[in-house]
This record gives sequence, structure tokens and C-alpha cells, in this order.
Amino acid sequence: MLPPAIAFHQIGPVLETLSIVGTFVFAASGALAAARLRQTLVTFAFFALVTGVGGGTVRDLLIGAPVFWVHDAMPAIACMIAALLIWFTPRRWWSDRALDWLDAIGLAAFAVYGAAKAMSYGIPPLVAAMMGVVTGCVGGIMRDLLAHEPSILLRPELYVTAAALASGLFVCLRWWGLDVPVAGLIAAFLGFLLRAVAIWRGLGLPHYKRAGD
Repeated sequence: MLPPAIAFHQIGPVLETLSIVGTFVFAASGALAAARLRQTLVTFAFFALVTGVGGGTVRDLLIGAPVFWVHDAMPAIACMIAALLIWFTPRRWWSDRALDWLDAIGLAAFAVYGAAKAMSYGIPPLVAAMMGVVTGCVGGIMRDLLAHEPSILLRPELYVTAAALASGLFVCLRWWGLDVPVAGLIAAFLGFLLRAVAIWRGLGLPHYKRAGD
């Protein structure tokens, strides 16, 4: 038995809002990475755009959808606003963990929206959940590569797991018959909560050990 299908129009304002929120906070995290490197405003804008739309771009290319920000200016506008906000606010306003917390919000929001959009294009549930992970994680990976920082994937705290929880739970909640907005909000909140606990407590999965280590 498959989860109820999602027509694209069913994504609705709640998940569309999650998408814009995810774009904005991911873009802000990209601009913060540029701030740490003391870059120009142009670089702020570039980091913000790549981080904000990177995951969704890869998702849309993989599922055969029109690339979302090419056909709708709002995501790009959100990225530029985020870049300007970081540029014009004092560095002392942003704590050293601000990037991690912004990233956590974007991760949960994008993971849910990515899974929902994939399902609306007829992608099977398991793969749709994976598309949620791609949407939530790829922008942060691109940001870290641009900033020459260790990839977020290689940090000890749970990261991909939180995205997988959000996207996988959304698919399961739809399977159980919950409405799209309700399922989306619950899944995004719990995905963010797991990532928040991971940041706060340093929660991580066991590392690989070879026999005899």
C-alpha cells in the first residue's frame, strides 16, 4: 500500500512557507560563512544563493521538475535579502553557533518540502524521502566546499539523520492518512528537534571501527 498521492497544488501555503523559510535561513547561513571569511557583498550574495537553492536545484534536476528558482523569483529574492541582512548587521549579533542553528531550521524545512515535491511528481515513497535528504543537505555541503570548511557531513553531530527523520516521517504520516500541512509541520518540527538536540548535546552515531581496533 502506497501513501496517498500528492497533487502539486496540494503542497499548499504551509509547505510553500517551509520552502521559503528553508531558502532564507540556508541563504543566511551561506552569507555567514562569507562573513567569517571577510568577503565582499558580491561573494555574500553568491554564497547565499548557492546555499539557499543548491539542494532544491539538484532535487528538481533529479525528479525532472522545472528548476524552482529559475521560474519563480521569490527564492532568489529571499537569498538576496538574507545576504543583505547579514552584510548590514554587526558581526557581534551572530553567535559562533548561529550558522548551525540556521542550518538546522533550513534542514528540517527543506527535507519535508523536498519529499512532498518529489511525491507530487510521482516519485516512489522511499526515493521521495531520499529527495528530501538531498534537498536538505546539498546546499550546506556546497556552502562548506566554497568556504573551504570541513563538510557538515563530517562533523560529529547527527545531520543527515535529522533530514532523513523529517522526510521519512513526512512520507509515513502521509501513509497513515494525515493531511499534507499537518504531516509537514509535525515532520519538520521533529527533524529540527533531533538536529537541535544533536547540536546541544553533541549527539552522534557510532563511528566505524575495524576489527581489532
